[in-house]
Amino acid sequence: MKKIRMRFGIGLMLTGLLAASCQDHPIDSPTPADPSAYPAEVVTSWLNLQLRLTQTTPASPLVAARRFAYSGIAVYESLVPGLPAYQSIAPKLNGLPALPKPDQKESYYWPACANAAFAAMSRAFFTTTSAANKASMDSLETALLNEYRKVRTNEELARSETFGKQIAAAVLDWAKTDGNDNTTPYTPPTGDGLWVPTPPANAAAAFPNWGKNRPLVKGSDAGADPGAPTPFSKDPASPYYAQVKEVYDLSKKLTDEQKTIALFWADSPDGKSLGGGHWHAILHQILLKERSNLGQAATAYARLGLAMSDACISLFKSKYTYNAVRPITYIRTVMNQADWNTLFPTPNHPEYPSGHTVLSAAAAHALGQSFGENYRFRDNSYQYLGFAPRDFDSFEKAVVEVGLSRVYAGLHYRKTCEVSLHQGKTVSQNIANQLRFRK
Repeated sequence: MKKIRMRFGIGLMLTGLLAASCQDHPIDSPTPADPSAYPAEVVTSWLNLQLRLTQTTPASPLVAARRFAYSGIAVYESLVPGLPAYQSIAPKLNGLPALPKPDQKESYYWPACANAAFAAMSRAFFTTTSAANKASMDSLETALLNEYRKVRTNEELARSETFGKQIAAAVLDWAKTDGNDNTTPYTPPTGDGLWVPTPPANAAAAFPNWGKNRPLVKGSDAGADPGAPTPFSKDPASPYYAQVKEVYDLSKKLTDEQKTIALFWADSPDGKSLGGGHWHAILHQILLKERSNLGQAATAYARLGLAMSDACISLFKSKYTYNAVRPITYIRTVMNQADWNTLFPTPNHPEYPSGHTVLSAAAAHALGQSFGENYRFRDNSYQYLGFAPRDFDSFEKAVVEVGLSRVYAGLHYRKTCEVSLHQGKTVSQNIANQLRFRK
């Protein structure tokens, strides 16, 4: 646990970094001509803390994606009036009422606006987190504000805080109307080839109503549904049996590297792994490596959250349309391998499409929009758990590995993961077609 705190702790080192970044803008100097050129510390610092909150306050990746998405929108919109090269995306968002506007006659310190928005969104979404985590949110907000006081007047900062909080409140009110529903009872259909609860927990179907949520961008899943899976069959000569047998045969001869790949991308929301935050951890690493400015960081953060959240909706709409049985059920009952098991427990929802692959494909496309499709990166998200960093020549190649990881783990079939790549990328591309962050 000590290593985990070191990996995700905010620390007081932040103070020195912020002080250095603010020295070019003393109180008596005018606001820079392009505020987007401010360093990205407010984004990277809060993202770092949100990753720790995500890790230590376990929740489904769907919930995590929703939190990141709404936070990204609020932060971006709290900054965009002061970013001359950028424009609001609010008019293109699905059902979002008009947002508060800054007073054109007054000055604002835009990092302070974002700080207030980040704090408000994080507190709203992590109400059940530990007292220590709540104290960390207070500490980070105060540490940033204290740095800003060295370069801006209290009056300007108070005005900036108010604006950031107003944006966050408006986005949170909008979020409450998205139809997020995990209480309506659900009875899964029955029959050959249809999903049933899986061991060891044999838990009820998770999030069966998530696919009915309002997408953040209208029409984001147009053309994304992968179509029906391979027709179910118990015939050993059938294509369906063949895809199950591949999973079974692989499980008997997994190499150490294949096991490492499966476990590296397991991302279980268990208080140890990052759950739904793995791709945001990758973003955090890239922002630090590239020393991105404030405009770039806020845009990349918002774009990633939007893509992953709407991909979740499209994904679960498809999952509960097809209700496909998991490999563990088929292998144990049809192939009569009663003792067969997956590398780690099967999630409690239908097999088709692959959730990890859909979300990762959406994330990869969104990150490619921000940093280039062939961006080479190193993912060291799980060094604190003993995993060596993994290197990728592109975001897309990382997603291919994600898909394979679910086959190696015994959770999905190869074809499922292949078509899931298309679904996630299509959602993200649809969003990119509608939203223009830069003017």
